[in-house]
Amino acid sequence: MPYCEVDRYQAGDKWEGVRLFYRRYGRGATKVLLVIGLAGTHDSWGPQIRGLTGSMEPADGGDEPEPAARTDEEAGAPADAPAPATATEEEDVGEGIEVCCFDNRGVGRSTIPPHKSYYSTSIMARDALALMDHLGWKKAHVFGHSMGAMISCKLAALAPHRLSSLALLNVTGGGMECFPKVDAQMLSLAFRFLRARTPEQRALVDLETHYTKEYLDEEVESCTRRAILYKEYVKGISSSGMQSNCGFEGQINACWTHKVTTKELDTIRAAGFLVSVIHGRHDIIAQVCHARRLAQRLLPVARMVDLHGAHLVSHERPQEVNNALMDLIKATKSATAPHEWSSQPENTSGLIVMAFEHVRNIVRVTKPVRVAAIESS
Repeated sequence: MPYCEVDRYQAGDKWEGVRLFYRRYGRGATKVLLVIGLAGTHDSWGPQIRGLTGSMEPADGGDEPEPAARTDEEAGAPADAPAPATATEEEDVGEGIEVCCFDNRGVGRSTIPPHKSYYSTSIMARDALALMDHLGWKKAHVFGHSMGAMISCKLAALAPHRLSSLALLNVTGGGMECFPKVDAQMLSLAFRFLRARTPEQRALVDLETHYTKEYLDEEVESCTRRAILYKEYVKGISSSGMQSNCGFEGQINACWTHKVTTKELDTIRAAGFLVSVIHGRHDIIAQVCHARRLAQRLLPVARMVDLHGAHLVSHERPQEVNNALMDLIKATKSATAPHEWSSQPENTSGLIVMAFEHVRNIVRVTKPVRVAAIESS
């Protein structure tokens, strides 16, 4: 199975390896690295994998039996990571897109280091860079969601020459910006999240934080999206297991200690690649004002894409998000100048969606709506 050893840490008198589980989809000269957020696993990128490559079939083998995530106690033997991939950019032909997504350290099938000091967005950015080296990718479009967007910012500042472009979905600047807007709804959700001990309890909380109520209440054939997604979430969480306490605490530490310095922002602006900041305007976890501020600080290379949706706008509005990502890839290929990229109206897609929503609320379209499958939260 596809694993990559990206780091080592000291456990008593031993050194243990940190292995990332990853998947590759599609094939082509255009490389895209997808970096998922807090508590998410690689398959949370399903709508984008399908939208960018046209397939959900892994290019690195089928679903063979896979080892569970290695904890500190289980990691006594040397990692049997496969040799680095031999296919490099130069060997790929055609206009297709190859996507790689992975489980960050602390979640899914990747190693779970035992202490929060082994987690930061800078450390996890180096993990992502090591994975690119393992794949033989000289450059890639790097797209990150939430905590994954924070990691992607650090990666862009650490190795700007390795990025073709940068997309930041539902991003904040970390630290105090990780705190959602405090109101009765959020306090209730936080209380229920901390008390969640079963996939069913966790799924109920995740749905309310990931999507707008309007989206969840839409009828799809004979039931609501909420009912369909609830079953998918429970199935996904049950199959991958609840995230361990040390993994969750480590990733929370990475978010809390994250900060992009002025020098790092200068590095990203000067690197020459384009940036897209994509956000759901009804996100109650990562408030859109923080994303707008970051986009402003990244001018003239950044464009703000403001969509009708919540924290998982990539699932709630997959077509609009995929279009925005493809626009970024196409603009990079055509060498669009930064001022041309950033000067286009930031809410063009948003206006189209708002118009559609207005018409739909009046006409009440009853045609069944296709729901993207979600394997994990």
